[in-house]
Amino acid sequence: MANNAESADSTYTLRYFNVVGIIETIRLLLLASKANWSEVHPEWPQEKYDQPFGRMPVLIEKSADGSPDFVLTESRTIERYLARKYGFMPTDLKEAARQEQLRDLQADVGILSNEVRLGAGNEAKERLQFLIDRLIDFHTEVLKENGDTGYFLGDKLSYVDMALYGFLSLIFSHPPPSIPTYIQDIKKSITPEIKKVIDNVESHPLLRDHLIGITQLYPLLG
Repeated sequence: MANNAESADSTYTLRYFNVVGIIETIRLLLLASKANWSEVHPEWPQEKYDQPFGRMPVLIEKSADGSPDFVLTESRTIERYLARKYGFMPTDLKEAARQEQLRDLQADVGILSNEVRLGAGNEAKERLQFLIDRLIDFHTEVLKENGDTGYFLGDKLSYVDMALYGFLSLIFSHPPPSIPTYIQDIKKSITPEIKKVIDNVESHPLLRDHLIGITQLYPLLG
């Protein structure tokens, strides 16, 4: 459960492009923690070198005590910082590692799918299909082990629930009719257990209003 008292101590500015992109999990974490945050969209490429690593996302945290700004880049680093700070990551090291393992598998599929979209050859396509199959099977297995609650941990929203939703939002945000075959294959292979996670995230009272716009543009299971 999020530590909302702590979220009141900081304000955040999230820099990114005005698209779903790779930061949907970050947005969901900030919303679920009731953080005081805003999103800005720097001019690109004019402001490219104003960013710490010359790329986005960038998260800037301002503390109420006047301490120097805390600046982070790299999307999954930002995710894990927020997940730990606001109680969406297990305190048990093994449970936390298991969540991070799932998130890294999602990222591997996302990276390889982009390579395939840009024209990678048959070897990359075969590797992508293998990873997609493992992603669906392993996520479903973990959900079943948790009692088929529609959550990966207990019966409450956690980091990997939001990460899976963010990953699927990114993967499925291809405007029709240019939806690649491998995206269609992922949609067809979504299991009932994963569908419950999608439903739980979309119906969460702190996330629902934000996600309405995304699901209208890119229905995850449409």
